[in-house]
Amino acid sequence: MTTGVGTDWQAWQESWDRQQEWYMPDREERFRVMLDMVEALVGPRPRVLDLACGTGTITARLLARFPEATSTGVDLDPALLTIAAGTFADDERVTLVTADLKDPHWPERLPYDSYDAVLTATALHWLHREPLAALYGRLAALVRDGGVLMNADHMIDETTPRINAAERAQRHAHMDRAKREGALDWAAWWQVAAEDPVLAGPTARRFEIYGEHAEGDTPSAAWHARVLREKGFGEVRPVWCSPSDTLLLALK
Repeated sequence: MTTGVGTDWQAWQESWDRQQEWYMPDREERFRVMLDMVEALVGPRPRVLDLACGTGTITARLLARFPEATSTGVDLDPALLTIAAGTFADDERVTLVTADLKDPHWPERLPYDSYDAVLTATALHWLHREPLAALYGRLAALVRDGGVLMNADHMIDETTPRINAAERAQRHAHMDRAKREGALDWAAWWQVAAEDPVLAGPTARRFEIYGEHAEGDTPSAAWHARVLREKGFGEVRPVWCSPSDTLLLALK
């Protein structure tokens, strides 16, 4: 994987953060709570699986807070993995793995047989319910007893349609205003990446894999909790939520 010697990888990380925060202004708060719960349940030196890691957003925050942690980042997106590889090129605490989470054999690519924590954010909603349930089963086998899985993602309660509609309308009004003021949305960010000499090739391959936008399901937190218990986790509950998103913690 080319890492683009001389490329300002931190600038790409910050650009990705701004684009994601356009959708989720409370993004850092969910990461803070996620790491609080890592420390509370598995301590300050965890072995972490950063699932669907993208640019390594969770890994960067993990290592800044817990310098003795180790992280395995897994993703299929060649462009975001290129940014992650450039960012963590000299960090022996980080291993990056290219794998398709829908492939039942993807755990065989990992450097470890078990993890203290599996962490993921704003990623698994591109999976439909059946492959997501299968993935939860594979993750249950990777989390050690006493370890945790945390998923922060869009989890929509369909029993509250008026609340959902009001929240969505307000959120999109804020997003439209920020975009008029110059914020990059998803499509605009990828257009910039496609024009970069280092990221152009990986970005083209990325769109060959995913198309314009991957669409999966956004079942409720209750659905996620039920499936995680069925797959072998003993305790499951939300530890943070917003009107549209939930950080769900599952304890093995």
